[in-house]
Amino acid sequence: MPIPTDTNLPQSGATGGAPADGTLVQREILRSLAKGISLYRLTYISQGLQVKGYLAVPDSAMPVPGLIYCRGGIRKVGMVRKRRIFSMARRGYAVFAPFYRGNEGGEGREDFGGEDRFDVHHAITLMQSLPEVQSGPIPLIGFSRGALMALLAAKECEGAGPVVVWGGVSDLLDTYEERVDLRRMLKRVVGHPRKQAECYERRSPVCWVDAIRVPVMIVHGTADAQVSVEQARKLGAALERAGKEYTMELYDGLGHRFPKEDDERALDAVFGWIASKRERAEGRDR
Repeated sequence: MPIPTDTNLPQSGATGGAPADGTLVQREILRSLAKGISLYRLTYISQGLQVKGYLAVPDSAMPVPGLIYCRGGIRKVGMVRKRRIFSMARRGYAVFAPFYRGNEGGEGREDFGGEDRFDVHHAITLMQSLPEVQSGPIPLIGFSRGALMALLAAKECEGAGPVVVWGGVSDLLDTYEERVDLRRMLKRVVGHPRKQAECYERRSPVCWVDAIRVPVMIVHGTADAQVSVEQARKLGAALERAGKEYTMELYDGLGHRFPKEDDERALDAVFGWIASKRERAEGRDR
């Protein structure tokens, strides 16, 4: 099936009204510096807002498995790096990385795992509608703050596949204590940790691991100065107590972002794990 490019697509819903959440509004082809990978900027609907993100697709026989990469940071900090999603797409996946609402020309304002979590929820619907993406649940990789977004999807979305938590925040109250430099932002965006404790708990997977429905892989560097490795251990212990399926790989001496060689090694392990979960799920469906 030919893939439309630089296209403004119909913006009405099935009944002729506003477009439904997850509807693709626009696909723009971008210059790709990665050989064998096509790059697009997609605009889609989330809670009535137009939200944007990058889609990287290997130039191979289609359809291919889909994957969502949930970026870390907030606003300009931690914005999606093309190189990052290219390295994932080279492993045979169509990779979509939402910018979250309010970024790169998108509407709305992100709020660190609050209403903006729906931008990931509806990205799953979007991915399942794309002609280059195979049918079935969509795996997610959440980096840093993106771990909250990915695990919220695993909690709340039927279409979410296995989740990889990489250098991920699992307890936002711990992040508030660990990261003095983030306290002003967290109080502004999330609230005060004592006065609005429930807002932090809603964004902390360790508080609701019982509701996570999919296998989880935890990847973390033991020398991570931005998200303590204790958050990985805390999430693993909570999943263990809840009887959930998970695996954890700690990389000794590595920080929040891995050097290239170690990063590629970790990506190989991550995609090997995702492939094993997909194969098992497909076997059950036969």
